[in-house]
Amino acid sequence: MTSEYEMSFNDYLAIIKHHALLLILSFVVILGVGIAVAISLPPTYESSGTILVESQQISPDLVAANNNTFADERIEVIRQRVMTREHLEGIIDKYNLFASQSRQLSVSEKIEEMRNAIVVSLVSAAVKGRGEVTIAFRLSFEHRQPEIANKVANELVTLFLDENIKQRTERASETTEFLTQEADKLRVELETLENRLADFKQAHSNALPEHQELRMNMLSRAETELKEVDRDYKTAREELRFNELELSAANAGLATKPGTPGAAVDKPQDLASLKAEYIRLQSLYTQAHPDVRAVKRKIAALEAGKGAGGGAASVNLDVAKAQTRISAAEARIKSLADQKQQILGKIAEYEAQILETPQVERGLVTVMRDHDNARKKYEEIRTKEMGAKISESLEQENKAERFVLLESPLMPEKPVRPNRKKVVAMGFLLAPVGAGALVMLLEMMSQRVRGAQALASVLGRRVLVSIPYIHTKAELARRRKWRMLLIVCGVAIIAIFLVLLHFLYMPLDLLMFKALGRFA
Repeated sequence: MTSEYEMSFNDYLAIIKHHALLLILSFVVILGVGIAVAISLPPTYESSGTILVESQQISPDLVAANNNTFADERIEVIRQRVMTREHLEGIIDKYNLFASQSRQLSVSEKIEEMRNAIVVSLVSAAVKGRGEVTIAFRLSFEHRQPEIANKVANELVTLFLDENIKQRTERASETTEFLTQEADKLRVELETLENRLADFKQAHSNALPEHQELRMNMLSRAETELKEVDRDYKTAREELRFNELELSAANAGLATKPGTPGAAVDKPQDLASLKAEYIRLQSLYTQAHPDVRAVKRKIAALEAGKGAGGGAASVNLDVAKAQTRISAAEARIKSLADQKQQILGKIAEYEAQILETPQVERGLVTVMRDHDNARKKYEEIRTKEMGAKISESLEQENKAERFVLLESPLMPEKPVRPNRKKVVAMGFLLAPVGAGALVMLLEMMSQRVRGAQALASVLGRRVLVSIPYIHTKAELARRRKWRMLLIVCGVAIIAIFLVLLHFLYMPLDLLMFKALGRFA
């Protein structure tokens, strides 16, 4: 048959009539296989429990949480810890799982089957400002026996809860231990820097920056003292020269008279004149002035020498007094010179210390900076250590974020797999498709010519006369027989469909009432 001929609707009907038996048998076989598969598949039961991720009971503003990871991350970590080979092998041996398999499984295969049977699904909720947040998770286990599924699910829930407490407690303890060790290290380092700082200050105690102002004041005071000592030194030197003149005059046996060389000024030598001169000099100079002091000594000598009676005695007395005053003046000059040298030494020492201060300050700043940094680190680590200890207490008292069993695993009442309704429905869909595909394959392999139009298309000539097929009585009887068989098969298929609908989906009486309720 060429491609120019297009089959008509009658041709398709003829094909269906010709392969009616094959269509029916194919439909029944495929549908029967689908129903057999739906019935023969072993049931799988699922037992699941819900665990709530409960937030910290004490306000985070008062006590900071030690574990700031996301809930889904912690759940995944716990899942990996629970589903280790050791844990799963213990559960398999405890409940003798996978013993009813058709073939003997190795330990690794059993563990892999166990992992595939465990399902952890997160329950999230939208939180304002935080987006999707995990608030709970469901833990389920699948098995062919509902009792085993329920027991294993409870075992897994217990493992998850225990592992969460163990993990958080261990993490809090490890954090506290680590911070304590770091704090001890920083404390030793801080003590070393404190000793270093104390040694540095002791070694440069005279040039510390904080005493700079004091040294400046002491330098200023020493310079003032130096000026005063220098002034007293000059005064003592003048007094010494005057006393030396008096000694020279006394040795010559002369009284100091007005106009006599060696006197500072021509002065009156009688007692009344000396007293008048003393009063006049007091109005001009201070008591420390050499002229005032010289006149005062003369007055004292005249008053002491009254009644002595001899000139030689008076001269000896003047020499002795002059020598005494010279000795006192020399001693004072020496004392002032020594004092001046001491003050100069102090000034040099203060200046050296002031010049040394910037260098000492640079070294001190370095040591102080290291000390301050170590102290800040130590205080910071101590604060963190205290927070870690509080967090550890929260974990031990189960006051921090925790997993709470919201719904414990229950005994499953119905299997979750297989979905027999879907398998049967798939059988109803595949049965006509498979039967039609089989007939189409047979027709594609067949080279028969159907009808006068097909023959004219093949021969390229018009068909003048076509003789229709004349059925015999036997063929007509056979056709009636097949028609009855088709009716019986149709009734049987409908009955099977109603039975499956009744047992697999919904009882027929309830389905009827439900349908009537829709039209009422």
